[in-house]
Amino acid sequence: MSKAERTKEFIIQKTAPIFNKKGYAGTSLSDMTEATGLTKGSIYGNFADKDEVALAAFTYNSSLMAAAVRTEMAKRSSYRDKLMVYVELYGNFAAQNSSLDGGCPILNTLTEADDTHPQLKARAVEALMSWRERLTALIGEGINAGEFRSGIDAEETAVTMIALLEGIILFVKATGKPTYRKYLVNSLTRLIKEL
Repeated sequence: MSKAERTKEFIIQKTAPIFNKKGYAGTSLSDMTEATGLTKGSIYGNFADKDEVALAAFTYNSSLMAAAVRTEMAKRSSYRDKLMVYVELYGNFAAQNSSLDGGCPILNTLTEADDTHPQLKARAVEALMSWRERLTALIGEGINAGEFRSGIDAEETAVTMIALLEGIILFVKATGKPTYRKYLVNSLTRLIKEL
C-alpha cells in the first residue's frame, strides 16, 4: 500500500464514525480535520470533495457491520442460531453497546440521504438490497436443510426481519426507551423460533 493509499484509508477510518453518528449534513470539514489531525488540504488532496469522503465512509461502515455479522455467524452451526446473530448485534446497536458508533449505517444513511443526497442514497439502497439477498439466501438454505418449515417465503421473512431489526434502533434512538428494544427483540426471537 502506497503512502497516499494509507493516508486515504486513515482518513476513511477516522471520519467514518463521525459520518455514521452525525450524518452527511452534520459532519463538517472541521470535524474531519479534528478527527484526522490533517489539514483541509491534506483531506482534499486525497478526496475530491466531502461527497467522496462520505461515500467511502459509508462503504467502510457497512463493511464493518457485515464483518461483525460474518464473524459471529461463523461461530454458529444452525441456521436458526445464525439468524439470531442479527438480533443480538442489532440489539447491541440499540443499547449503544456496539463497536459501530451511531448504529446501523444503512438506516442512518437512508434516513438522511433519502431526498438530499442521491449518490449516498443509491449506495445505501444497494447495501440494503444486498443484505436482503444474503438474508433471503440464508433462510432458503435453512428451509432446504429441513431446519425451517417448507412453504416459508424466504424473501418476505428477510424483509420483515430487516424492518424489525432497523426498528429496534429507530425506536430506541427516537424515544430513549429500552422497553422498545425488548419488545422488538422478543418479536424477532419469536419469528425466528417459529420458522
